[in-house]
Amino acid sequence: MLVRSPTARLWHRVRLALGIVLGCLLVGFTAYGVVSTVTRNPRAADPVITSSGPRAVAPQAPPDLAADGERAPIDATPDPAAFATDVSRAIFDWDTTGPVDLAEIKGRLLAVADPTGHEAPGLVADLAGYVPSAPTWDFLTQYSTRQWIEIRDVAEPAQWARALAAAGEDAPAPGVTALTVTGVRHRAGVWQGEPVRQQFDVAFTVFVVCEPSYPTCYLLRLSQLDNPLR
Repeated sequence: MLVRSPTARLWHRVRLALGIVLGCLLVGFTAYGVVSTVTRNPRAADPVITSSGPRAVAPQAPPDLAADGERAPIDATPDPAAFATDVSRAIFDWDTTGPVDLAEIKGRLLAVADPTGHEAPGLVADLAGYVPSAPTWDFLTQYSTRQWIEIRDVAEPAQWARALAAAGEDAPAPGVTALTVTGVRHRAGVWQGEPVRQQFDVAFTVFVVCEPSYPTCYLLRLSQLDNPLR
């Protein structure tokens, strides 16, 4: 008889509890393509708009992503909120003018993926909706584009608590949790020789497994961008 590991059973149990299929949590690349430029599409005069819309730019300096060369790996921690925060910054903080490339951005995240390997392929698919494709990265490089996230809140969503209550004996393994991150995605670059900046509200859910299943946290999956558990 095949016995599933606790993390392998996670998505089966969550689907039963929430009454949804895993495909609803997978990230599609189409939505990301809408915001693939700094603030404007070079083939059109109108500003690029996301579903949440652009907001007035607050004075905030972007993090210095390029000065130290290769970025450090995501810190090992047993704290789910701290881990979700580090994961969020690893996803959103990048600079097309620096030494860090797409492979390194994804590699830092996959290095802390589900240690059993069961959720790793799904996580790769999830990241496609957060990290630019190679052609998009090359396009953004032309505009010296930088991106970073300003995190406003990291909290367990009520939907997750309800799902656990409904799951009963089918509850996920100990230490598995969901954390919804809300914040502001900033972008800065150069358009027609002038510096430009824009920002957008973002929200997403990070699914992690921590103590007591493992001594430190690991990344299982990501929700669809701007379609988090609430």
